[in-house]
Amino acid sequence: MGSIPQVSVLRGFATDSFLPEKYLHRLFERNARLHNNNTAILYKGAKQSSIYKLSYQELDRAANRLARSLLDEIRSRGSQGPNKDGNWVVAVRLSPSDALLLTLLAIWKAGAAYLPLDKCAPPGRVQHIVNEAQPALIVNEDSIDVSDDVYKADNVVSFNYLDEKAAGMSAEVVKDHEMLVTSNEPIGIVLYTSGSTGVPKGVIIPHSAIFNRLTWQWREFPYGTNEQITVFKTALTFVDAVSEIWGPLLSSDPKTVLVVSREAAKDTEQLINLLEEFKIERLVLVPSLLRAILQYLNLAADRKILLSSLKLWVCSGEPLPKSLALEFLDHFSYSGGDHMLCNFYGSTEVMGDVTYFIMKTPADLDGFDGKVPIGRPLDNTMIYLMDKNLKPVSVGDIGEIFASGRNLAHGYVKGRDPERFVINPHTVDPDQNRLYSTGDYGRIVKNVVVFEGRTDSQIKVRGHRVDLAEIDASLSRLEEVNKSVVLCYRPGEVDQAIIAYVTLSPGYDTPALELENKLMNSLPPYSIPQVLVIDSIPLLVNGKVDRQTLLKKYENNNVINGNIMDDVDLSSLPENKHIAAQCLVKTVASVIGASLRSRISLESNFYSLGGNSLNSVYTVTRLRDQGFTIGITEFVSSENLRQIIDRMVPETEGSGNNHSTSYLQPIYTTELLTEDHKASVYKMITDSFSEKADLEQWIVPPILPENYHEMMDKMWPHLLEARLSFVVKSEDNKCLGVSLSFDAHKEPEIVLTSKFQIVFDFLEKMEQSVRDELLPKGEGQVLHSFMMGTNSQLSPAENVAVMQYMEQENLRLARTVGFVGIFTTNTSPLTQQLGTDVFGYKVLKEYRVNHYIAPDGTKPFGKAPDSQTISVSWKTLDQ
Repeated sequence: MGSIPQVSVLRGFATDSFLPEKYLHRLFERNARLHNNNTAILYKGAKQSSIYKLSYQELDRAANRLARSLLDEIRSRGSQGPNKDGNWVVAVRLSPSDALLLTLLAIWKAGAAYLPLDKCAPPGRVQHIVNEAQPALIVNEDSIDVSDDVYKADNVVSFNYLDEKAAGMSAEVVKDHEMLVTSNEPIGIVLYTSGSTGVPKGVIIPHSAIFNRLTWQWREFPYGTNEQITVFKTALTFVDAVSEIWGPLLSSDPKTVLVVSREAAKDTEQLINLLEEFKIERLVLVPSLLRAILQYLNLAADRKILLSSLKLWVCSGEPLPKSLALEFLDHFSYSGGDHMLCNFYGSTEVMGDVTYFIMKTPADLDGFDGKVPIGRPLDNTMIYLMDKNLKPVSVGDIGEIFASGRNLAHGYVKGRDPERFVINPHTVDPDQNRLYSTGDYGRIVKNVVVFEGRTDSQIKVRGHRVDLAEIDASLSRLEEVNKSVVLCYRPGEVDQAIIAYVTLSPGYDTPALELENKLMNSLPPYSIPQVLVIDSIPLLVNGKVDRQTLLKKYENNNVINGNIMDDVDLSSLPENKHIAAQCLVKTVASVIGASLRSRISLESNFYSLGGNSLNSVYTVTRLRDQGFTIGITEFVSSENLRQIIDRMVPETEGSGNNHSTSYLQPIYTTELLTEDHKASVYKMITDSFSEKADLEQWIVPPILPENYHEMMDKMWPHLLEARLSFVVKSEDNKCLGVSLSFDAHKEPEIVLTSKFQIVFDFLEKMEQSVRDELLPKGEGQVLHSFMMGTNSQLSPAENVAVMQYMEQENLRLARTVGFVGIFTTNTSPLTQQLGTDVFGYKVLKEYRVNHYIAPDGTKPFGKAPDSQTISVSWKTLDQ
């Protein structure tokens, strides 16, 4: 008689993790009483010279006042009550700071749940969230918004307004009877994720689920004896931020939370410096950030000293490749297993994490067919692997992953997608009576779960959950699109790419780039696909889309097969640069892979080929492994591959020199524009724009040097009067660059007699709608940085250095004068890339130049390629 097969069910430890009181913030109030002088928050803002501290008592008393301010504001506005789910919700749109944590705590004390709003989300997405969740208030920053109408609604208040109002409120603890009336099991957070129907949906998370997740963390990963400071760096819209904020603050062994600014969180070097400075011992991060940190550490001279205090590394949000896990274990092998890498698995619906797997040595990964397991269940949770009839499969077989237990959310806002939360037919335990359908496949190996892919169309991009159905829905709303198929090429790999094949509606001949630009109005930047226009969608015999054929088509059309060097002309390079060039071209092709958007040449821009910030770091690392050193700053600031080759240094030449960091910054001086600078400025502007001629090159008859002189003659007296322009000089008093600016709402009208007027008219038309509709109004508000030029004798590296210096000087000048932000238009791919990725500008409008129709009905830039665009951008000075 055969043995009965064991079914795929795993149970986490059963512990007593019931919330002792109704609300989580009571745990914080306990800490404020018992550890009143302990530091709760550390924060250093962009304009602060010193670290700002708040003790537990100070934070508690401030939150009590702010809670009463919130309550008074809600009640004085005559609120109609909780939303349709019966919950009080307050939306929050604040940058990471002490004010953000104060606001979240105050919202809990008022009896509401907080709903984070992404500052970078498209207006349509935010409007949907606000309309559905029905927050009683939206707490916004005081800085002026330049776009979204949703933040002009009647229920929007600024933090400063609430804080000033709170000054006169009582600092005593807010009692239960003073709070907003909630259910017996109150909710703490509402987080929106991508929806399988293409519409974002809100997850309702109760205090009890948060508490269960935190008590497991405190038991399984207790704070170290010397661990006093932890970090909050994850975007508030991610569920991982919950444990970063509340784990330290609500623990019976309370710790200090270091709030990391948005800028530092995005900059690998800044983040590493912060982690090292404060000797942080634990970190939650997505695998892509882990990869970037390891690559940075491998480039550092003191690679075995940096982050030696950081013992607990937790990967979450994306599948963790085994190769990356082994790279981590190899890097920290010197510690003898003292550094621990964990793979957490879950989603917002299960409080972020529902299984975990711990790795200390490479042997921990043996026996899992080249994968990193997602592990075993957390405390008071169960994992079922079941078939479509909700019957557990045998151990070793693949089934859909279902979760039950105390980590589960209540469900979705307005009861959407009820089929994702179902009754558990396999237990009578009230703690386990509901199942959440994760939409993932898995199997049990060696008593842990191994992830085997998704049952639907959701993927992860840099930790963001992206639903391909949402992208497809956005495409279908475009009148130009007839049919569309959205796919993910090589999900989870370095060369992962989101692609969309589309057929066009009758009568349309819309380029792919224009469709991508239109998607920016409805999708976040990280989910914009590479659009490919085809004549027809291939189908299988059963009528379904032949997805494999499309993926193969994409691979064949985009991956350069054979000897890539056969297509690259190196004749213009010195012979001693050929080896470096071959190494670079082959590396770029292998790193970008199928995302490669065109054939490679020495004049190709890395980003135009399909590169991004992550694989640029990866490329630098690969080059180093092959014996060539180049600093990351030098790589990303290069205009084309030819400049990168010029900057690559063989290790034999670079030994003893720090080529892996940025070039030494020369000493520059700045002088406000005067009459003495006239000749130098005219020459720099004429040389810079006549040589590059991004727009002028398409005009017939051509723009001549004297046309630039006419332009400068018309502007010169106004530039001197405005005192917002400057030149940059070298140590030997040579003019190296010039930056020309006006007050955006106090600009002179310039009329030219040459064809150059066409360029002025075009730029004015592109900028006018942004200036009138999106920018702060009134003089003295907006600095318009409209033109920069550099000395034609500068090397490429010097040119980038001067451009970066002028950008910093522009920021300093704008702040000194009192402007709230800088407005600029970029016409070249290089300045567009620097503007967004290096200088932090937000693109408010992007336009393909060959679409422009002049007042006389002609298309002056009609011969420009589809890829040539201009971007109108904005930078708020408090960012």
